[in-house]
Amino acid sequence: MKCRGLLLSSAYAVYERLLKQQLARGPRVEHVAVIQDGNRRYANRHNMPVSNGHRLGAKTTEKISDWCLELGIKHLTVYAFSTENFSRSEPEKRYIFNLITEKLLELCSSEKIHKNRVRVRAIGRIDMLPEYLQNAIKEVEAATEGYSQMYLNVALAYGGQYELIDATRAMARDLRAGVIRISDLDEDLVGRYLYPTTETPVPKVDLIIRTGGEIRTSNFLPWQANGSECAAYFCAPYWPEFRKIDFLRAIRTAQSYAFRSTGL
Repeated sequence: MKCRGLLLSSAYAVYERLLKQQLARGPRVEHVAVIQDGNRRYANRHNMPVSNGHRLGAKTTEKISDWCLELGIKHLTVYAFSTENFSRSEPEKRYIFNLITEKLLELCSSEKIHKNRVRVRAIGRIDMLPEYLQNAIKEVEAATEGYSQMYLNVALAYGGQYELIDATRAMARDLRAGVIRISDLDEDLVGRYLYPTTETPVPKVDLIIRTGGEIRTSNFLPWQANGSECAAYFCAPYWPEFRKIDFLRAIRTAQSYAFRSTGL
């Protein structure tokens, strides 16, 4: 068994190296968005508390941010908690909110975050979240306010339709106030009214990854991901077991899609 494990590890390392060599020759992927699905199902399959699944999933989120830094990906947006997730039980929501708070506060003093000048932002209806989580969001955003080498966008209390509704309301208010005119309306202007509304907008998505075997995008970044430029990668592994080679395969899919759509 030990010998088999060593062989698998060696094969994994070789395959990872080959994938990275392929990616180095492909077009640049700027924005990856991830639907982190399967924490609860992973926990149930392994007969562990659901809370363990969420904590293991958080470790995978930390890993994928490292992988993005390694590949020079400019934007990573992770779907951490949707508006639909408010229907979950109170104990589970409380655990998730505490876990996210813990992880955000860790980022405030993270050497990796400051060394790589990563801007951390939350997007969504933040006022729906507990006050202590809102405070953690403010703290990490303030701690990374001046950075722009990479953006880590954490979607919390997020729903794509709500984002479009909120943007439309804000534009309507500014139209009435004379801040903008009908003739100003274009794709770039709409983008400035999406989350976050006061900073560099979340740009168009090059790749959406969804784990856990589901084949749908679940109301995630509908404006930013809409159009022929965005590739989608659906895979079977639950989020806690998502591996680096799975991520590299997803990037390869996006690059292949870019080649086909541009005729390169």
